[in-house]
Amino acid sequence: MTERSTLLSLSRRRLLITTSVAATALLVATAGFTSAQSADGNGGEITFLIDSLGDTWIPNNSAISSFQGHIWGHVADKLLYVDADGKVSPWIAEKWEQNDTATEFTLHLKSGVTFSDGTALDASAVVANLDIWYAGRKSDGINPIGLFPKTYDHAEAIDAATVKVFFKKPTLGFIPTLGYHGSILISPKTLAQPAAQQADLSKTSGSGPYVVESWKEGDFVKLVKRKDYNWGPAAVGHTGPAYLDTITYKLVSEPSLRVAAVQSGQADVAYNASPQELESLKAEGFTTATPRYLGFVNGWAINTKLAPYNDLKVRQALQAGINRQEIIDTVYTPDWKLATSFIQSNVPGATDQSDLLAYNPEKAEKLLDEAGWVKGADGIRTKNGEPLVLTLHSNPYLATSKSVDELIAQQLGKIGWKVAIRAYDVVTFGQKVKYGGPAVPAYEVTRSFIDAGTVASILTNANNGENWFALDESDKTLNELRDKIASAGSTESRKPLLDELQKYILDQGYFIPRTQIVQRIYVQSPKLKGEIYNGVAYASYYTATKSE
Repeated sequence: MTERSTLLSLSRRRLLITTSVAATALLVATAGFTSAQSADGNGGEITFLIDSLGDTWIPNNSAISSFQGHIWGHVADKLLYVDADGKVSPWIAEKWEQNDTATEFTLHLKSGVTFSDGTALDASAVVANLDIWYAGRKSDGINPIGLFPKTYDHAEAIDAATVKVFFKKPTLGFIPTLGYHGSILISPKTLAQPAAQQADLSKTSGSGPYVVESWKEGDFVKLVKRKDYNWGPAAVGHTGPAYLDTITYKLVSEPSLRVAAVQSGQADVAYNASPQELESLKAEGFTTATPRYLGFVNGWAINTKLAPYNDLKVRQALQAGINRQEIIDTVYTPDWKLATSFIQSNVPGATDQSDLLAYNPEKAEKLLDEAGWVKGADGIRTKNGEPLVLTLHSNPYLATSKSVDELIAQQLGKIGWKVAIRAYDVVTFGQKVKYGGPAVPAYEVTRSFIDAGTVASILTNANNGENWFALDESDKTLNELRDKIASAGSTESRKPLLDELQKYILDQGYFIPRTQIVQRIYVQSPKLKGEIYNGVAYASYYTATKSE
């Protein structure tokens, strides 16, 4: 076990709370937010303290953010609802059909749904959203949605309530992806606006149960409920207007202040608390939640163009040299789970590849020896006069990332690596750290998706894929698996291919898992009840109530 200076110990947190409650109360109060309550459990206001509000509100660019996504989940709806187990159910699309080859899909829409600007959410509006999810408007700074199927051809409005969607190749993942948090429905009037106007929340119209009442860049977003909302997903047990009157998302960067505000009753929810605090907070009567999302585990996509990570033996040594159980025991709690693949174990299609992830430092040392890396008197390995270096860029979307990096640096240091750690804020990280970047040997992934069939298409550069491992089209085996998965006509025929893909990527050391991910940690007042966590682990307060 190692001591972690970056994580607040319980005793330090207690001291911080006693000195910071008054400051936090002043911070929340001066922002004009109160923690109003309702005696009957309906109505009322809540304040959600968050550590970032990102750098843009362009819907396509921000809907997939771990921060802005909270707001979009209340302001916008989706065609389908996906729960925490990956189950797909109707929402704005009441039913759907597909042809035998999974190249054509027909969506039947609810009637009477409107965006907050009064525009009907009809078939033409859905077509406009599908088109921009697929293509974006890159010349205007509007990105495509990363996991939207690259095989999309076009969509047609058959009538006001019917949309037919066409794909160039079989695309089994299309229906589940309509529940992905990037696939939010926005008014065509908003989508037609230039990026600068789309980035103004006051000019953005969704069809969700809340609308933006006011906001200030880098400070807060206040939502107020739509009283005419009547089309929530049946799966959550409620379809009418939200119960809570307002939800305010307030930026408070210091985690101890966020937690202290909830403890003192000045706020209702604190986002991204330290995992080490959760047990004591539960004992105090606060609600804590650590939902896992459907997606990739937390780990590294390895840049195979950068030496020495173009060497299979070095990548395999890296895979064997990480003690994943120690990460959970040291940085996390038993709520976290060991990675068993490079995708989360709750994703339909995930298979157990634990044998390929076993901690085996002796194997790692042997592989490095065979690759010509010789350990020096200082414990660092060298080859041709160059040290064995790994630079890690801690992912700011995961509060514990730097602590995990520090522990892994100690583990790999025993084998002969020299590990450097760099930490940036959200904006700078997005600017400087890219998959396959010339100074990025390992890109830390914190990424959700809804359907495992969409995964293979982003691993290479085919069909505008993201080329995670900088392989381009050089790996014939990976390319063949990608294409077979993409062309599978049924989930049954796809299952063995997904299993083979997982084995291959892990054995090649292309992806180095760390742990199954809990990216979103919630600490909540016991007075607030009825929230629901969806397939990407966002808390929805659409069904929540607050009592005395």
